[in-house]
Amino acid sequence: MISEGLMRHTPRLMVLLGLLCLASLGVALVAQYQFGVKPCPWCILQRVLVMALAAVALVGGGLAWGLKKSGRLRGAQVASRVLAVPVVLLALAGVVAATYQNAVASDSASCTMTVADRLIAATGLEDLWPAVFMITANCAEAHAYRLLSLPYEVWSGLLFASALGVGLIALLRGNRG
Repeated sequence: MISEGLMRHTPRLMVLLGLLCLASLGVALVAQYQFGVKPCPWCILQRVLVMALAAVALVGGGLAWGLKKSGRLRGAQVASRVLAVPVVLLALAGVVAATYQNAVASDSASCTMTVADRLIAATGLEDLWPAVFMITANCAEAHAYRLLSLPYEVWSGLLFASALGVGLIALLRGNRG
């Protein structure tokens, strides 16, 4: 059964998820700097979540994979399950952010002083790394950009939904097999 096969490879799935997150960040930056796709506060918040998700998935998957390879199956299972919790929480936050951006914020000409705008401002990320975290568009402008006919926040939502699936597999099944 395919799902059983996936569940046996939880560490690999986590590493693959981390790499997928990094690739999506790369796509977003190429779109921004090569094709003029400007990010709004909700876009930037999702970037932060994708970066955190990539870090947790890569560390968690790598740790569990290393433990599994060295014969410490119980340790690998525990690592997979423990590190699946932040993956699930980050993925849920990402699904909420992408859904909110698509359903609510995209109808607004201004997304200043929204939760996303306040969080980005409070963390100082724009000053710390402006090439990645600088807000340069409002939500209505950002919603107009498309990749293969879908708004970027829909792609982001699909990534977060996939991450949620991987996190739930890791949380509920660990490293069985």
